[in-house]
Amino acid sequence: MAGQDLIEPARALLDLCRAKKLTIAAAESCTGGLLAATLTEIPGSSDVFDRGFVTYSNDAKTAMLGVSADLLATFGAVSRETAQAMASGALALAGVDLAVAITGIAGPGGAMPGKPVGLVHFAAASRGGLLRDQARQFGDIGRVPVRRESVRQALAMLRELADREAPPSR
Repeated sequence: MAGQDLIEPARALLDLCRAKKLTIAAAESCTGGLLAATLTEIPGSSDVFDRGFVTYSNDAKTAMLGVSADLLATFGAVSRETAQAMASGALALAGVDLAVAITGIAGPGGAMPGKPVGLVHFAAASRGGLLRDQARQFGDIGRVPVRRESVRQALAMLRELADREAPPSR
């Protein structure tokens, strides 16, 4: 169950998307579906939130989102390039207006050279052609806080895109 600190920005995002008739999807790795769970905790979210892809493994990223195995081998799962490919894959496969991707190292293990615990890459894409990406280094603050802060960041990125996106001409 998400706390109010996540529910309020999620509710604001859903309200904005509802008013603009925008739909969203999420592609999650290190958050394991926490973003989808946060959004769907809010009654009526189904008119905005279409689906979530929990792609924890590289095989899942490839099979479910079309992230190329070559891209994963070259840049790794925790990279700007992978986050962008995940967001683009979710946008295309779900047929939504906005998609966000989260991939990172929540800890306590999993760190690699150049990729410490707490490093998370995000990408958000819109049907209108906007693509934003960002990396955040939350530090070794613990698995739960990294996941929660990642959801907060993903909600903010979706909100930014929703603010800029024109309503669809459906």
